[in-house]
Amino acid sequence: MKVLYFARLREAFGESESIGIATDTRVAEIVSSLKARGEEWEKELSRPFRVAINRKLAGMDAIVKDDDEVAIFPPVTGG
Repeated sequence: MKVLYFARLREAFGESESIGIATDTRVAEIVSSLKARGEEWEKELSRPFRVAINRKLAGMDAIVKDDDEVAIFPPVTGG
């Protein structure tokens, strides 16, 4: 699975990475394993963010497959 980071998350973690996952892994499990990487990960992923799987918004219960692209990004605001 490829994970893409945007905005403040890209600044903290880099642009993207590939992660191997088990079959039928939920977004919440992926986020939990990322938070377990350490203080900066925990801090940034405890702030509000959105997730998209293959460019479609997804919730924390969504299932991710190994060949999916997951984007993690802060909520967008503007005027």
